[in-house]
Amino acid sequence: MAIKKELIKELLKDYKNPKDLLGKNGLLKELTKSLVETALESEITQNLGYEKNDPSGYNSGNSRNGKSKKTLKTDHGNIDIEIPRDRNSDFEPEIIKKRQTRFDGFDDKIISMYSRGMTTRDITAHLKDIYQIDVSADFISKVTDSVHEKVKEWQNRPLEKIYPIVYLDCLVVKVRDEGRIINKSVFIAIGITLDGLKDVLGLWIEKNEGAKFWLSVITELKNRGIEDIYLACVDGLKGFPEAINSIYPKTEVQLCIVHMVRNSLRFVSYKVRKEIAKDLKLIYQAVNAEMAEKALNDFSKKWDDKYPMISRSWRSNWDKIIPFLAFPDDIRRVIYTTNAIESLNMTIRKVIKNRASFPNDAAVFKLLYLSLERISKKWTMPIKEWGCALNQFAILYKERVPV
Repeated sequence: MAIKKELIKELLKDYKNPKDLLGKNGLLKELTKSLVETALESEITQNLGYEKNDPSGYNSGNSRNGKSKKTLKTDHGNIDIEIPRDRNSDFEPEIIKKRQTRFDGFDDKIISMYSRGMTTRDITAHLKDIYQIDVSADFISKVTDSVHEKVKEWQNRPLEKIYPIVYLDCLVVKVRDEGRIINKSVFIAIGITLDGLKDVLGLWIEKNEGAKFWLSVITELKNRGIEDIYLACVDGLKGFPEAINSIYPKTEVQLCIVHMVRNSLRFVSYKVRKEIAKDLKLIYQAVNAEMAEKALNDFSKKWDDKYPMISRSWRSNWDKIIPFLAFPDDIRRVIYTTNAIESLNMTIRKVIKNRASFPNDAAVFKLLYLSLERISKKWTMPIKEWGCALNQFAILYKERVPV
């Protein structure tokens, strides 16, 4: 319903300064108070069935019984309001529910700030500076803890039957465990659907990875509905190839090339990084496995005197590096760039860097879930070159690709 301009002019006639509108005692704050209290009066009238001071309410079995005071936290500061009561205590207002102390979507704002990596202390200071509202760290924790049930539902939700590609990567976080702060690995699985859309399949946290752990992860994915995976792209995680092939024997397991290159560059000085990266590209962009091996031999002759660990690492992982070389270029580009998981991890690392440690595993899941939920809202388009890649999959796996 449109508000008449005459009414707006009447309200604004005594407010000459913008601060008078939005300030501590501004019009917007007073207007919110008046509108809320008027709405509450309307609600109790509807609940009782008669207007205030209406004789028809005599001997009706219930009546107004004064008012209680409540302080609401809003975007524009605290607002003191009066809430009408009834003698039978039947009245439960809708606009301001019982035990509600915030207005204007404050919970959503707190959760949004938390999902971006702000600590409870940061959020407390921000709300104080911007909205002049005092909110304790305990209160913020309670608000964000409200997502725990959502996390459980999300982690156990049904998945698609087919994910042509699944990426799996690991982040290390510090978590308090049995009185000590230790490093724990958080594993993130991202699937690419048949439509080319990214889908975070789940999160898992573990002290030490191993074949038994990976078997439980893959079994969980199977139980949640995944019937087939064409390619699994992993970060050299021990035991994962064997685990995935025990559940999905037809799945090709590919070592993530981006991680291989990054790990290789850790061994070299900054001055020669570009040159070494260029020489490594000759390996993973070779036309086939034979030419890739020749490029690796050339790399070894050139760099082994200074950096023998690089070629040694590539040779020891060779069987898991070359599978994608058997695929056409369209599928190769999708596999080895791994932008799907690289950009995600970069964002998540920014989120967790403000925390020296987490109090428990649940706190890790809470933050990462909220971050992933925010990030995934932007995933509205298929990944680059997906149409061409899917056509190639249809040729290579025609019996496994649904028509």
